[in-house]
Amino acid sequence: MRRKFAGAALAAALTAACLGGCTSDTDKKTTTEAQKTTEVSTAAETTAVSETTTEEAVTEEVTTAKEAATEAVTTEETAAETTKEPETAGQEADETTASESGSDGAADIGNGELVIFTWEGMFPDSILDGFEETYGIEIVYSNFDTDETMLQKLSTAKGGDYDLVIADDYIIENVIAEGLAQKLDQKSLTNWENINPVYQGQFYDPDDEYTVPLGAGIPLIVYDPDVVECEITGYNSLWDPSLEDSVALIGNYRVIMGITQLAMGESMNTEDVAVIESAGEKLKELAPNVRVIKDDNTQLALLSGEASAAFLYTSQVYAALGENPNLKVCVPEEGLGYGVMAGFIPSQAPNASAAHLFLDYLLEPENAADFFEYLGYYCTVKAAEEFISEDAKQLLVAPEGAAMEMIQNVSNEANEAYNKAWTEFKAACD
Repeated sequence: MRRKFAGAALAAALTAACLGGCTSDTDKKTTTEAQKTTEVSTAAETTAVSETTTEEAVTEEVTTAKEAATEAVTTEETAAETTKEPETAGQEADETTASESGSDGAADIGNGELVIFTWEGMFPDSILDGFEETYGIEIVYSNFDTDETMLQKLSTAKGGDYDLVIADDYIIENVIAEGLAQKLDQKSLTNWENINPVYQGQFYDPDDEYTVPLGAGIPLIVYDPDVVECEITGYNSLWDPSLEDSVALIGNYRVIMGITQLAMGESMNTEDVAVIESAGEKLKELAPNVRVIKDDNTQLALLSGEASAAFLYTSQVYAALGENPNLKVCVPEEGLGYGVMAGFIPSQAPNASAAHLFLDYLLEPENAADFFEYLGYYCTVKAAEEFISEDAKQLLVAPEGAAMEMIQNVSNEANEAYNKAWTEFKAACD
């Protein structure tokens, strides 16, 4: 079945990108985990719907893609389609469940297509093709560049147009608060128990009513053992004088402030301004060791020899080791900070049934293993871990028993303090 695309074409396979120059993977990661730069940095701010984004523009984009997809559906497929009863206009999102939108597994697949709205290059063709062949549902793939863009378009569409959205945790909290997501029909998700409970019950969906976790980002320290003279055991090691002018950092202010606070024995999410200011002073002491601060392709500073140690996003770690397997990874003894991206079904999704089928398909262990090995994110499907290759497990399966803290939205006052400390740190690095 020929897949239709709304927006840019699906990116080349992530694994090939990792092993062949780290372009597509890291670009996606810059759009994915680098969103966590925007993700956390804009978390406490309101994501206002752009006045220049009109409902007509969004509707036209997705309608065009849907029309193209419909033309490609064969007569046989069209005959097999089932028409779904439209939902009542103005139905409250919190009261909307998958069963109310006509979800009954494969028995009701709406118009026979599934509109997925997420970042470019999220899935290997094996997953998309396998789903289409299994269920006869055509995938229309629409992508966004930032979580904020997603929220704007979904708001303009009033929770419609898209069947399944995959985005970052902090923005999903806003989506749910604005009534733009519907509750999942967990009875139709036969693989629900395969999810790793470590990634459930989080701040953005505490009762797991709206979302399925589809990957965790856990930044780690990577270093060149042939160059680094000190022992790297955790975040505090980055302050070692022997690393002067040789450390590369991602540019996410909440993450870097957060690991500084972990190094001090404090929470990554503290709202105590005095603690934040103290962390800012400690961070400024790191400035002499910092060679590079950037979110895009940060691992290249390590691979080129410009830096001997780096604190990298998950997929950057994956890419760096793909280029140089001799690099070492440190799981910081002070604990891990992480973020989750998850899938949710919009409140007025045209084909919620197909969205449930796709989520359940992703939760099948072998499918999940293929997905996470392609994506380079930590696996959030516990049952899939045994199917992940041994070489990839170090980077795709979170260490057992490790202390983990999720970065969350904070108050405006605290966020201002974080921003101020970060600005002063960057000035000290110049």
